[in-house]
Amino acid sequence: MWSRDIGIDLGTATVIVFIKGKGVVLREPSVVALDQNTGKILSVGEDAKVMIGRTPGNVVAIRPLRDGVIADYTMTEVMLREFIKKVTSGMERIVRHRVMIGVPAGATDVERRAVLEAALEVGAKEAYLIEEPMAAAIGANMPVGAPVGNMVVDIGGGTTDIAIASLGGLVVFESLRVGGDKFDEAIVRYMRRQYNLAIGEQTAEEVKKTIGACVTTAFPEEKTMEIRGGDLVQGLPRQITVSSVDIARAIEDPVLSIIAGIKRVLEKTPPELAADVIDRGIILTGGGAYLRGLADLIIEETEINAVVAESAAECVALGTGIALESLDKLKETGAVYSASRRGYRWR
Repeated sequence: MWSRDIGIDLGTATVIVFIKGKGVVLREPSVVALDQNTGKILSVGEDAKVMIGRTPGNVVAIRPLRDGVIADYTMTEVMLREFIKKVTSGMERIVRHRVMIGVPAGATDVERRAVLEAALEVGAKEAYLIEEPMAAAIGANMPVGAPVGNMVVDIGGGTTDIAIASLGGLVVFESLRVGGDKFDEAIVRYMRRQYNLAIGEQTAEEVKKTIGACVTTAFPEEKTMEIRGGDLVQGLPRQITVSSVDIARAIEDPVLSIIAGIKRVLEKTPPELAADVIDRGIILTGGGAYLRGLADLIIEETEINAVVAESAAECVALGTGIALESLDKLKETGAVYSASRRGYRWR
């Protein structure tokens, strides 16, 4: 048996796995397909996601993570086991790996313990947790160990974590239960209200990624897209054309919630660190960072420069992998929670 360090971004929408020396080796949707009649797991990840909204009555597509934390412990364990088996080539004897997992900054001790237990159950010798904004900042190559203020906004599928990091720890942070899923839900509601059209989650996500945008004074180039769904009046399938203006209006409320959260964190930031943020700007990470016009809207609302990090969607996974190489320093600053087969060591 031999050891292998694995970093995992256990996201509500997507699980990303990083292995030291190999980089990001897996990116799969956080979905498990289950046959309710037999209790058999049919598929996990991408194969399971395509089943959402398309399954017969006895098959359900389960998303075991909600709002960034475990909602279904058993399914999360099954999903993690399958993903780790994929990245370790199915070699069952590789059980001595150390695993680092990112969790929302606002996760409770009970939620953190559930994640640690799941990691140990799937074969990790030692499991560590790091708060996602810290992992995102590390993955974005921000100097989190230096005595300067680093502001990161990590927009995931279930949560948005906003934080100021300095000297290896989070000085101020806020975790919002707003993310890509809320954008999708808002688009579904808008289509029902505005066009009497029922669409599914996957269609909403595709629309968001293709033509999604935020309303700003310098609105991005308008794009259009044809979508299909069920007519709520006639009860028949129907196709319509929607624009990026439609999507900007649809997601306005969740976007403004994120802007309000950024302002609250800035209000609570100590003056010296606030000065650093003005100089260094705000770094956006997570899949939601790619939303067109979001950085421009943050600049408009805060008058602080905001940029999207390189490989923004992978920053948390990259940060978890890098953090495993600096465990001693992170333990000193209290940035990680840990557990081994011998018991828990909280911070």
